[in-house]
Order: sequence, then C-alpha cells, then structure tokens
Amino acid sequence: MNLEIKPLTLGLAEDFFDFFDNRAFTDNSPMQPCFCCRPQMSKEQEELELFRLIKANPGVMPRDIPSFKSTLRKIAEQQILAGDLQGYLAFEGGISIGWCNTNDKENYSTLGIGEEIRNAYNISPNERTKSVVCFEIAPNYRGKGVATAFLTHVCMDAKANGYDAIEGYPQLRNQRETFDFIGPARLYEKVGFIKVAEKANVAIMRKKI
Repeated sequence: MNLEIKPLTLGLAEDFFDFFDNRAFTDNSPMQPCFCCRPQMSKEQEELELFRLIKANPGVMPRDIPSFKSTLRKIAEQQILAGDLQGYLAFEGGISIGWCNTNDKENYSTLGIGEEIRNAYNISPNERTKSVVCFEIAPNYRGKGVATAFLTHVCMDAKANGYDAIEGYPQLRNQRETFDFIGPARLYEKVGFIKVAEKANVAIMRKKI
C-alpha cells in the first residue's frame, strides 16, 4: 500500500465525512451510525442531543432513526470547526480509508475516557499526555497494518509537539473482536506501549516518548 496519513483539518472535513458515509461501515458494523463525535461530548450533551431521540423512538435501533445520524453529523461538523474533534485520516490513492481519534488527554470528556480509567494511573502533573481512543478502518483495509501505521504516526507527531507520553485504553479480551474500535492490547505492544494499570477489564497502555 501507498499509505498517506494526514491530520484532520477543516480542509479535510469532506474526506472525513466521505469515509464515514461510504467506506467505514460497509460490513454492516453494529458501530454505525458514527462520526466519532461522542468521545468529545459531555454526558449532558449526549443526553440532550442523542438519548432523547432514542427515547422518542422506543424499540427502534439508532441506525434506523434518520434524525439520529443527521444529529451526529451536525455535532461532528461543529466539533471539527471548533477544533475539538482531532485525529488522523489515512489515504490510499487519494481516498480516505481510515480514521484515528487522538487528542490531548485533558480534552476528552468522561465519555472519551471514563473516570475509572482516567484515575487508574497517576502521572506527574507536569507530564503532557496524548490519548488514542478510536480506530476505524475500511473493511477492505483491515489486517494490513493501517492501525499500526496510525499509532506510529501519532507517537512521532506527539513527540515533535512536546508530549511526554501516549496512552491507549484497549479492552482485555481472550479472542479477536471484529469491531474492536479501540484496538487490541497487542497493537499497542507492537509499537512499544506497556501496560501500566488495569481497571474494569481495560488496560491502560502507555508509551514514554
């Protein structure tokens, strides 16, 4: 593959939505609809803007509520404009085929990193930590090293931008999960992360850079 990884900018917003609209969930993933905006939302915003739609349509899956997807998209548009939704897009032949949500750890709400996980490992207040909370790869490109390329690139850029460490929060599983959007622990180990804590069946993987 001739893979190219670029940070999300306003200029790449169209490519971001093109990926989520046309390639991210072509395997009928239960994760859809999604524009990766929930990690940046507060519980209050989630309740007000999303759960009310679910409550108003009892027995209907969110993916089958037209206004649910359009609401998610609008929230993502607002987050990109405000700079709250950050991460990287992967391109192959000029087409967006993957996404990684990563940002300063302090910029994630309790939805992005639960309080139990956030408090499971104490770090120096002077350390700057970047967190990785989501990978989404087009089905045809999974198993080809795209997530590894993302994580390697995140570490490189974070170091260049003065961060001290990177964290990821994979769920601990005994077998592979097809729709594991956080990534398995072995992905982080491959890039040099080590497990520094464990809470609620989640590993806190950390790499000093």
